[in-house]
Amino acid sequence: MSFFKKLKDRMFRSSDKIGEGLEALVSQATEAPSVDVTSPPEPAVNAPSEAAQVVPDVEKPGLLGRLFGRSEEPRRVLDDAMLESLEELLIQADMGVDTAVRVTANIAEGRFGRRVSTGELRQALAAEVARIMGPVARPMPLYPQKPQVVLVVGVNGSGKTTTIGKLASQFKGAGKKVVIAAGDTFRAAAVDQLKIWGERAGVPVLTAPEGSDPASLAFDALTKARAEGADLLMIDTAGRLQNRADLMEELAKIVRVIRKVDPTAPHNTLLVLDATTGQNAVTQVEIFRKIADVSGLVMTKLDGTAKGGVLVALADKFGLPIHAIGVGEQIDDLAPFDPDDFARALVGAEA
Repeated sequence: MSFFKKLKDRMFRSSDKIGEGLEALVSQATEAPSVDVTSPPEPAVNAPSEAAQVVPDVEKPGLLGRLFGRSEEPRRVLDDAMLESLEELLIQADMGVDTAVRVTANIAEGRFGRRVSTGELRQALAAEVARIMGPVARPMPLYPQKPQVVLVVGVNGSGKTTTIGKLASQFKGAGKKVVIAAGDTFRAAAVDQLKIWGERAGVPVLTAPEGSDPASLAFDALTKARAEGADLLMIDTAGRLQNRADLMEELAKIVRVIRKVDPTAPHNTLLVLDATTGQNAVTQVEIFRKIADVSGLVMTKLDGTAKGGVLVALADKFGLPIHAIGVGEQIDDLAPFDPDDFARALVGAEA
C-alpha cells in the first residue's frame, strides 16, 4: 500500500469533516424571493449581478442531463456568504483564523461570482494547501559530521519516543550506524519503549538509572557514539511543560555538555507534535522555539483526529521544515512529508 493511500484512508476524520463541509456549502441554497428568471445572466467575476443574487444559489442538473441520466454536480455562486461559511469550516478544521482567512481569500481570487461545484472547491482547497506546505516539506538533512547529533524534544505523550525508534530503524535500514540515548531518565516507560525499538531495529540504546542527570547521559552517549564511529546519535529528552523553567535549564544543560565533545552539536533539534492536540500544537511550537533551537517538525497521530488542518496553520505561521508525518504505530507508518499527498488526503481528493 502506498503511503498516500494509507494517509488518505487514515485521515478520514479530517477529510470527512472538510469534505462533508464543502458538500454542505455547495448544496445549501440561500432563501431568495420567487422571481421568473428563465435564463439568469452570468454574473461578473468580481461582482455578482442583482439578478444572480436573487436566483437560488444552487444550480440543479440541466434538462438534457436529467433526460440522459447524467449525474451533474450541483453548483453554487461563490459569494460573500459562501466564503464566510468556507472560512468557518477551515477554522473548525483547526487551520487557525489567520490561515483560514488567507486560504479563503486566495480561493476566491478569480472565482468570486462564479458557480462552483464541490469537486472544484475541493481541488482549489487542495492546491492552496499544497502551495502553503510546499516550501516547508524537507527531509531531515544529513551531514557528513560524525556522529550527527539529533536532539528530539516534545511534550510527554506526543509520540516522541516512538518517533525516535521509527527514525532510528529507518536510518539503520538505510545503512546508517545509529545510537539512541534514552535521555528522558525520569520516565521508565519511555526508556523501556526505546529499548524495545532498539532491539527491533538492532540499534544500541544507552540508558542511565532512573532519575539520573540527562546531560551526563548525553555526554557519555556522544563520547561512545564518536568512539564507535556512529553516523547518528538520537537523544530523547523530557517533555514536562508543567515547569518550563526546569525543562529549559535541563535542555540548555544537555546542549552545554555535548558541546564540550562537539562544539557544533546538536545538528538537528526535532520537535515532535501530536496532531490530536489541534491548536495546542501552535502553542507548543512557540514554547519549544524559546526553550530549544528547533530546526524541524514531525507530526504524529494524524490517523486519530479531525484536526489535521493544524499542520497547515503551523506551516503558514512558522515556516519550519516538516520532516515527517505519522499515521500509525508501525515502522512504515512514519514517512517523509509530501505536501501534495497531504493536501489531497486532508480534503479527501483522489490522487
